[in-house]
Amino acid sequence: MDWRSLILATCISGISIMLPAQIPPAKNSLKQLPVEMSQQQLQQQAAAISLRVRSAGRVVGTGIAIRKQGSQYAVLTNEHVLKAGKAPYQIQTPDNKIYQATEVKDANFKGNDLAMLRFTSSVEYTTAKLGALPPKVGDEVFAGGFPFAGEGEKDRGFVFKTGKVWRVLDKALEGGYQIGYTNDIEKGMSGGPLLNARGELVGVNGVHAYPLWGDPYQYKDGTEPNAALREQMSQYSWGIPIDTFKELAPTAFEMTDASNN
Repeated sequence: MDWRSLILATCISGISIMLPAQIPPAKNSLKQLPVEMSQQQLQQQAAAISLRVRSAGRVVGTGIAIRKQGSQYAVLTNEHVLKAGKAPYQIQTPDNKIYQATEVKDANFKGNDLAMLRFTSSVEYTTAKLGALPPKVGDEVFAGGFPFAGEGEKDRGFVFKTGKVWRVLDKALEGGYQIGYTNDIEKGMSGGPLLNARGELVGVNGVHAYPLWGDPYQYKDGTEPNAALREQMSQYSWGIPIDTFKELAPTAFEMTDASNN
């Protein structure tokens, strides 16, 4: 007989009372911890939330589907991605549909290399799940995006890079970059997602190793790392923590009506 059907009979003053037997707690009654995803699942998740940002008929970088409200989608990317083109912008979704997009003008990222677009669609697209905890040194992270095709090269489409966190700076570099990681991101992957092992968005790609121009290795407060650290920094990719977005864009994240911009 199954233990669930067992009962206990207790006699009190000649009255028999049927009491249910003690039942062990169900396994699913315990709080479930976040489950790490397989690499295949992580790649599928990264590809589902990654979008191409287009301007004047060409791709200028990557964006992340960050929020859906009604039929409007919010897309997070880098400011330098938008500066590589000009309005009007377009968003190309994973099903290769192209939508007209407008910049979220009321998003104030206070000098951090972030920007937002919005587009409207009746199609259901996957949006990112934001990480609750910042990444730590040694954590596995997974970067996605759409590298630019060089002259005579074939478009590789979505690219997925694995790696680990090398360093999390105590103070941000110019543009808000704080997470250094071993994933070999490429030009065109700027604005793409950096996921943790649970498929949560923990950062936004933006600086690849050994940049050919610019000087990204200066702190926002105007100071500079020492020469040895600076040389180390140049060997890694860098991303902006998703917490920076959450702290600075609460209004934009609620997706105010485009007519207000």
